[in-house]
Amino acid sequence: MNYPVWDVPIIGSGWVIGGIAIFHILVSHFAIGGGFYLPMAEAKALREGRDDWMEVIRGHAKFFLVLTLVFGAVTGVAIWFSIGLASPEGTSTLIHNFVFAWAIEWIFFTVEITASIVYYYTWGKIDDKLHIRIGWIYAVSAWLSLVVINGILTFMLTPGGAWLSVAGTGMEADKFWQAWLNPTYFPSAALRTLICIALAGVWALVTASRIDGFKHPELKKGVIRWSALWLLPAFVALPFCFGWYLYMVPESRLALLQLGISNIGAGTFTQVTRTGLVTVITSATIAAVVYFIAWRNPRDFGFGHACAVLFLALAATASTEYGRELLRKPYVIANHMYSNGVRKSQVEGFNQDGYLTNTIWLRAEERARLKQARGSGDESLVVGELMFRGQCMACHTRDGYRPMRQFLAGRDHESIGNILKMLHDHSEDSPYYKFMPPLVGTADEIKGLNDFLYELVKPAPEVVAAAQ
Repeated sequence: MNYPVWDVPIIGSGWVIGGIAIFHILVSHFAIGGGFYLPMAEAKALREGRDDWMEVIRGHAKFFLVLTLVFGAVTGVAIWFSIGLASPEGTSTLIHNFVFAWAIEWIFFTVEITASIVYYYTWGKIDDKLHIRIGWIYAVSAWLSLVVINGILTFMLTPGGAWLSVAGTGMEADKFWQAWLNPTYFPSAALRTLICIALAGVWALVTASRIDGFKHPELKKGVIRWSALWLLPAFVALPFCFGWYLYMVPESRLALLQLGISNIGAGTFTQVTRTGLVTVITSATIAAVVYFIAWRNPRDFGFGHACAVLFLALAATASTEYGRELLRKPYVIANHMYSNGVRKSQVEGFNQDGYLTNTIWLRAEERARLKQARGSGDESLVVGELMFRGQCMACHTRDGYRPMRQFLAGRDHESIGNILKMLHDHSEDSPYYKFMPPLVGTADEIKGLNDFLYELVKPAPEVVAAAQ
């Protein structure tokens, strides 16, 4: 393990987190929305005396229990493991500022897990009304866990002026409520709640699609249509909640989105606008499939259709979460900590006194290697490699995702140095200002990085000889 700089070949550490988180969100939001779906569906079946519905709902409850408790719990732990490796400084900040929020969330999570197990295994063994109440205990506790986590997620994009005013002073805990109930908290909570409800319908369509439409046409029609209705609140209210969310995002964080929108006519898209378009297109396709097949022809709605809707929901989830992450660029915590773990308040000190001599994230063996290289011909390359690992590898790889070898291919030593100078100066007119953190360090450290990057991309001697 190469902690605290996690060198993941090809995909980079960021996409390890992203790959786990996308699937986790698809399941964890279903765990919340499905928690409301089950007791409401059960109450409907009891009210109408539909024993056939009860069998379908019980089967869905088993699927729900296995998927959310096993896959949801495992991916949740995996997220903690991966973020701690990929961004130890950012993870530490979140834990120290929200330790009691995490503790409260775990209480809700424990209640949620217990209630879901009791709900399934007491099916048909206790009074129906009591059974539904247990379902509601699960639903409310699951939603309350979202209420807590939402404040921490939105804090990373909009920590708020009150918390930023005391960041780094040791008084951050005094601004807990301002940080948790930050500017984007409420619109994000509304958005995520709507998504939870929609995903409850999407996953319910997966199990309902397996009902034999020829043997039980009315049963399949009723369950499919009732499940499809769960997507309606999201399609009606999401545009308004999303507009509310964007209204609360600071102007500086919307810069990439606005740049992409303004250049669409010229065929230029930023990554944020691409993700936004994917979200819109996939959501519209879900609406079309659910209406024209699930609603209008429920008997013909098969398992393949349901899987297609689920895949589209996965794509919409991935693009939306990726876009939310991109809005934070170049920060991991907006206006406080850059994506490579350097705090905004540390920039001046690192530039004056050196990055490698002051960062706490340099391993003992790396410090020994640096000390041993001093005065030798390899010193500059050793310095450059450690600068690359500490400041570049949070977002870039050598040859995979956002590859440095490809980005700098064909550039000579001087042109690479010019790019590094722009990153170091970090002026507002720089093309990298809005999405890349400043390059920090002394002149010798930046020279070392220049030498290392040129060594990475320069053509082999035999290629040079052949060209001559």
